[in-house]
Amino acid sequence: MNELASRISEWIRERVKEAGAKGVVLGMSGGLDSSVTAVLCKKAFPDTTLGLIMPCFSPKEDVEHARMVAKEFGIETKEMDISDIFKFFLNTLEEREYGRDAKEEIDIAVANLKPRLRMICLYYFANKLNYLVVGTGNKSELSIGYFTKYGDGAADILPLGDLLKTEERKLAEELDIPEEIIEKVPSAGLWAGQTDESEIGMGYDELDKIIIALESGDLSGCNRDLVKKVKQMTEASKHKRETIPVFKK
Repeated sequence: MNELASRISEWIRERVKEAGAKGVVLGMSGGLDSSVTAVLCKKAFPDTTLGLIMPCFSPKEDVEHARMVAKEFGIETKEMDISDIFKFFLNTLEEREYGRDAKEEIDIAVANLKPRLRMICLYYFANKLNYLVVGTGNKSELSIGYFTKYGDGAADILPLGDLLKTEERKLAEELDIPEEIIEKVPSAGLWAGQTDESEIGMGYDELDKIIIALESGDLSGCNRDLVKKVKQMTEASKHKRETIPVFKK
């Protein structure tokens, strides 16, 4: 196994052992982040890794990809469609109809309900089984706050948190993640037609290049406007990465 993959899997084992837990649970969306994380978890805990497949008005392709990875790597899964829960929740909050065939509005408050409902499910099984919840976010997204606070950003450990998206792709190839998932257009599935790169405002290759440049202090060769944008996103999302402020008497 690749050295980096071995180190990450061992790190997962150590964190779980320190917590006195028995295994790990994570959401499997059919995307690259969750697929890589799931395989690493399976290597760390062959018998106590649980993947939850939780479609919520999601494309069928995403569910099929999650099932494919689970089958190929022998990952135990539980599948639950939370579309009706999401619909009921939203209709209760806003007192309006949200049907499976209704046109989705690009409303961040609404979209963020999906990852938050999924996290409720993950922590339910974590509590029930004495597992840790494993997040699937990478360094590229964490750096600019591209995650839902208390949604996909809520987890006990983040194995990919120090890997840029471009580094993650290379690791995925070495782990033999199916090519169609590696090449798949990244999307959080927050609304119909949504893609990560369009929402971020640049491709991951450009984003990672800027993150590396900012860390090194050498911005030569970087687009100034995009550098400014990354700095703004990083500053604006600072609260997402910090612990909750506590008033000191």
